[in-house]
Amino acid sequence: MDLYKSFIQNERQRKLVDLAGELADAFAKRGETYDREDEFPYENFDDIKKSGYGKLTLPKEYGGEEINLYELVMIQERLATGDAATALSIGWHLGGLMELTETRTWDEKVFRDLCKEIAVSKALINRAATEPATGSPTRGGLPQTKAVKTETGWILNGRKSFTSMARVLDYSLVSAAIGDTEEKGFFLVDHEVEGVSVEETWDTISMKGTGSDDLVLTDVRLPASSLVERDGIPVDKDLPKAWLLHIPACYIGVAIAARHYAIQFAKDYSPNSLPGPIKDVPEVQRKIGEMELELFKARQILYSVADKWVKEPAKREDMASELASVKHVVTNSAFQIVDTAMRIVGAKSLFRSNPMQRYYRDVRAGLHNPPMDDMVIGMLAKQALE
Repeated sequence: MDLYKSFIQNERQRKLVDLAGELADAFAKRGETYDREDEFPYENFDDIKKSGYGKLTLPKEYGGEEINLYELVMIQERLATGDAATALSIGWHLGGLMELTETRTWDEKVFRDLCKEIAVSKALINRAATEPATGSPTRGGLPQTKAVKTETGWILNGRKSFTSMARVLDYSLVSAAIGDTEEKGFFLVDHEVEGVSVEETWDTISMKGTGSDDLVLTDVRLPASSLVERDGIPVDKDLPKAWLLHIPACYIGVAIAARHYAIQFAKDYSPNSLPGPIKDVPEVQRKIGEMELELFKARQILYSVADKWVKEPAKREDMASELASVKHVVTNSAFQIVDTAMRIVGAKSLFRSNPMQRYYRDVRAGLHNPPMDDMVIGMLAKQALE
């Protein structure tokens, strides 16, 4: 909690951090087992459902807490100190719902019904937009998944990759090309509908627990109301997707966990070549100082931009480069912090029984989450030249 004293602004936020902390501490005890046995963390998601964590970004009138971006960043960072994969997965759920809560661009009845499923039945949802042929949807490729209009609604066929927590999802927001046009839409798909299946393709060394398998859609019949977002219909396109700050929040959470471990190791480890623990060695102290400085820089940037989004809504339309810069700076800082922490721990950090090697593998994934570094640098260069 000490790391949050300077960021917590009120009693509500303290309670939110406490909630995330209770979950994180439970997740941390299972992390090694899930990683070693390559299992999906079902128990973590059961805990999330029981705690009500999944409804925090819903509107208050529909059973949620309607937390803001600053609060989302805070709790997701704390949650990731326990298990980064679970935190990143539920971050997609929370962040997407936060955007819908703020913009209210859907048909209100469809949105209300979805909120009820989440608040009452503990349903989970994620966007399914990535495909092997297109790569990340932020690159702008047209999906090969196709939606064909019928007399009563739509028929969807396609395959989505990187569908985080696919095995426990109740709903997906699936991107698809509409007919033979160049137009794209998002369809609300209930996983109980015939033709929806999950193919367990997730086989990585990093973020194993996200279970980002393939979502397969075979002649999935949907009602007309399932088309909830469509190109060409204004949906606040000029507003950047600030909720994606859940990504850097997750990875700096990993860095915090590594930082904690390295500092405790430095206090406890006393080789017989020294009169005391290695925390007294100047070089170790220098590395700890470097970690603290990098962590301070990253968190100040993360929280200040999130706070600006909340408190200065008139400036949101012009914050795309700031938000993208936060992701770039924070995820790279997180990687550097973990690397430094491993240098403090030394060769012991490479043992499978040591959590440091998991932190190292997990934090590396942040560089591949959107927006990617090259896109951020290109955006900043273009902006400067204009």
